[in-house]
Amino acid sequence: MAGSSKKVIYAALVGNAIIAVAKFVMSAITGSSAMFSEGIHSVVDTGNQILLLYGLKQAKKPADEKHPYGHGKEVYFWSFVVALLIFAVGSGLSIFKGLEHISHPVEITNPVWNYLVLGFAMIIEGYVFFIAIKEFNKMRGDRGYLEAIQTGKDPGLFVVLLEDAAAMTGLMVAMLGIALSQITGNYVFDGIASVVIGLILATVAVLLAVETKGLLIGERANKHVVDGIRDVLNQTRGVHKVNEVLTMHMGPDYILVNLNVEFSDHMRTGKLEQLVSQIDREIKTKYKNVKRVFIEAESAL
Repeated sequence: MAGSSKKVIYAALVGNAIIAVAKFVMSAITGSSAMFSEGIHSVVDTGNQILLLYGLKQAKKPADEKHPYGHGKEVYFWSFVVALLIFAVGSGLSIFKGLEHISHPVEITNPVWNYLVLGFAMIIEGYVFFIAIKEFNKMRGDRGYLEAIQTGKDPGLFVVLLEDAAAMTGLMVAMLGIALSQITGNYVFDGIASVVIGLILATVAVLLAVETKGLLIGERANKHVVDGIRDVLNQTRGVHKVNEVLTMHMGPDYILVNLNVEFSDHMRTGKLEQLVSQIDREIKTKYKNVKRVFIEAESAL
C-alpha cells in the first residue's frame, strides 16, 4: 500500500511543480487573479506532496524504547498538517486575492496565454489524476469512493486523489472566470473565480482534516478485518467465547490487535500456550498488516 502511495505522490509532485511555475509566470504577464490563485494552489499541492513523502519516510523508522509500536502514525500527523496548509494557505490566499480583485478589478491582458497554460495544466493534472484513481481503485475494491475514503487507512492515496480532484475543478473554474471576464469585459468574474477556487480548497481541507483526525487519534481496522479475526477465533477448537476484538491502526500497514477470549475449562498450561501461538500465527497469516496480537485469556465458568 505504501508503494502505491509513493508512486502517486511522486507523480503529483513533479506535475504540480511544473504547473506552478507556468501559472505564476502567466499571472504576472496577464494580471489574472484566478491564475494567481491556481499558482498558489499548485505551490501548496507541491509542498503537501513533500510533506507526505517525509511522513512516509519517518513512518518507516523502526520501533524504539520510546516508541515500542514504531512511528507509523507519522504519516497521519503530516497528512493532518497538509489539510491545515490547504485551508490556511491555499484557501485563505485564494479568497483574499479574489476579494481584492472583486473590489479593484484588473484588466486581463493576453488571455490566450492563460488558456494555453490552463489547458497544459489540465493535461498534466489529468494524467496525475488518472494515476491516482488507478491506484485508489486497487485499494477500494467494491466500495464506493466516499466509503473508501472514509474507511481508508493510507492517507497518501486519498489526499492526492482529493487534491487532484480539486485541482481539475479549480482549473475549470479559472478558465470559466477568465472567459467570462473576456466576453463581458467585466473583470470581476476573474476575482469571483479566485474566491470559488478558495472555497473548493477549503472544502477539501475540511474533508481531509476530518478523515486524518480519526486516523491520528486511533482508528480500528476495517470491519471485514475485525469480523475475520473473530471468525478465526470462533473456528478454533478450545475457544469457548470471544468477548472482545479490539484493533487499532498504528500506521497504514500496521494493525495492533487485542483480544479477550474465554478458553475451555481444564485446559493445561502447555496446551493453552500452543493454542495462543496458533491463534497468533493464523491471524497474522490471514492479515499481513497485523503485526502484534495480544490475547487476554479467561476460563469459561
